[in-house]
Amino acid sequence: MPVQSLAKKIPILMYHSISDQATPAYRPFAVPPALFAQQMEYLHQQNYTPLTVTQFMEIRAAGKQTLPAKPVLLTFDDGLEDFYTGAFPLLRRYGFPATLYVVTGFMHKTSRWLKEDGEGERPMMTWEQLATVQAGGIECGGHTHSHPQLDTMPFTQARAEIVLCKKLLEEHLGRKVSSFAYPYGYHTAAMKQAVRAAGYTSACAVKYEMCSEITDPFALKRLLVGPATDIPALSALLDTKHTSALTGIYKSARVPVWRMVRRAKAPASRPLPEQL
Repeated sequence: MPVQSLAKKIPILMYHSISDQATPAYRPFAVPPALFAQQMEYLHQQNYTPLTVTQFMEIRAAGKQTLPAKPVLLTFDDGLEDFYTGAFPLLRRYGFPATLYVVTGFMHKTSRWLKEDGEGERPMMTWEQLATVQAGGIECGGHTHSHPQLDTMPFTQARAEIVLCKKLLEEHLGRKVSSFAYPYGYHTAAMKQAVRAAGYTSACAVKYEMCSEITDPFALKRLLVGPATDIPALSALLDTKHTSALTGIYKSARVPVWRMVRRAKAPASRPLPEQL
């Protein structure tokens, strides 16, 4: 297989919901199933090689190894049931691994943290479904217990969110959990240290930029995929030859959306419950 240097830019794509239905506030984060199918077919036809986040980190750590010629990391935040029904079957069809970041406090329930967006009733996955996707090649990572803005919380509460999430995932799945994703992408140096101390080996932010060999392993950069990411837009996102110009334009378009989401979320200040 042709290879390329780890110094090359690596796209980490970030998904949330795979659904035709979304309120106006949540629409930027919902990819229609038909479009998602086209995106996966494109990756297959163009000979991209998906990796999990931890596979990528292991290659980086090995030093002497090199990545596939066309690597891509597929990440999905939250653990919504439509990952199981809308994304997982297609990932299995193509043999694509991916990393799913799970909010443990709402398993078997609904996405209550999205209430302000009118999306508080989106079904979440069950622990049984999570075990099924893990057995099917999906890496399950931590995304906190209740999806708060970690950088706005007292440190002890934020640390509890990070630690409890990992503990529950490992208890239910019977496997070490190595990767984490910050809710809304926001974090601080203290949050990065807390994630490292909890035993994770990597953490994803957002950044709207390509990742690379020198990217901080606890602030991995990702590119948001949304309902407007048709095949020409996806092709542009994956084009590492024009990274600077592309991500500059993309970031300027997407950051206001993310800021709007952030403003809508009130900082958490309550003690962390064992189960929400």
